[in-house]
Amino acid sequence: MMLKAVILIGGPEKGTRFRPLSLDIPKPLFPVGGLPLIQHHIEACASTPGLKEILLIGFYSVAQIQPFVNDMQHQYNVTIKYLQEFVALGTAGGLFHFRDQIRSGSPDAFFVMNGDVCADFPLVDLYNFHKSLPSSCNSKALVTIMGTEATRQQSLNYGCMVTNKESHEVTHYVEKPNSYVSTLINCGIYIFSLDVFQTIGEIFTMKQEEYYKIGNGNKEAGNLQLEQDILASLAGTGRMFAMQTSNWWSQLKTAGSAIYANRHYLQLYKTKHPERLAISEGAGEHCSILPDVHIDSTASVHPTAVLGPNVSIGPGVTVGSGVRIRESIILSEATIDEHSLILHSIIGRGSRVGRWARVEGTPSDPDPNKPFAKMENPPLFNKDGRLNPSITILGCSVSVPSETILLNTIVLPNKELSRSIKNEIIL
Repeated sequence: MMLKAVILIGGPEKGTRFRPLSLDIPKPLFPVGGLPLIQHHIEACASTPGLKEILLIGFYSVAQIQPFVNDMQHQYNVTIKYLQEFVALGTAGGLFHFRDQIRSGSPDAFFVMNGDVCADFPLVDLYNFHKSLPSSCNSKALVTIMGTEATRQQSLNYGCMVTNKESHEVTHYVEKPNSYVSTLINCGIYIFSLDVFQTIGEIFTMKQEEYYKIGNGNKEAGNLQLEQDILASLAGTGRMFAMQTSNWWSQLKTAGSAIYANRHYLQLYKTKHPERLAISEGAGEHCSILPDVHIDSTASVHPTAVLGPNVSIGPGVTVGSGVRIRESIILSEATIDEHSLILHSIIGRGSRVGRWARVEGTPSDPDPNKPFAKMENPPLFNKDGRLNPSITILGCSVSVPSETILLNTIVLPNKELSRSIKNEIIL
């Protein structure tokens, strides 16, 4: 058995809702649970038996991604390559463009994962499910989609699937429908048989002909979307199936969803990587820890600080005496001066929060009263033009003066604040 994995990481034109955090670091490399976002994908792939190669496909520059790839090569016993698109080809266009690299070595199947997905990745279960599907000479399963349950209202924001309950075949697929279709949604995690390239090729040729006959708006002829162009075409053909999972799953679309994902990855560490979690006896010099907390080994935390629950402290961070941090991510080289309070916030790389300051945001967690509720990703502004309450975000190299309050505030990089701020974006 030989398997491969493809992680679709997009490019700098994408992830605009993640700004200002993506202004100085590519979104796929943003640290969640103390690790770059797509390292969680790589770790799941590396622990999958028979998986020999991981291909990252996107249109970030090689200079932005290659150092990370080199680091991952040293950490995990698997071949990792970055394949750069020179124009945005779409989620299926990239797969088709690099089909020779994916097919090289004739893998039995290959996983495809969206880079903005956060999950407890059940890749072995997905492969076993795909392998167990009935096939004949004429009809072989081309793709198995990992699906999960959403609320009826939230399902409209995702790819919705209707399946045959007995065979698990996907009989109908609609991406972000206008009206209710199904509460079973696409997780953006797939396993494909190599034969799928024949189907993609046929659709690619058809779209090219259409493009040159009648034009196709602003989209390039090679731009193919996996969801709209491929999956919708395969529904009802007997060649596409869905495996429903109840494992934790979320998307990382906005900065608020990073806090939520951070909490769940820290929770997963309890069973999978307990060594990544700080305990009072081993963190800093016996600082107080309310689980779950990750502290980088190079961070300096004062013994009187209280951290947690659900806090990640990055490399080179300095946390002063009497500091209280909860439900937050502190990025590398940031400084939190004594007696400051950080709640539901992300503190950018190299930023400084002065003494006795309070930095607080509003949590945007899924509704706990609704089963299967997912993260809401509201726009920055409501219909009245007012800023929607959200977590507070400091971009890189922001300075917050002592004895000030920031509430529901977004601050772009390299700003030196001089006053307390509430419900504003500081440009």
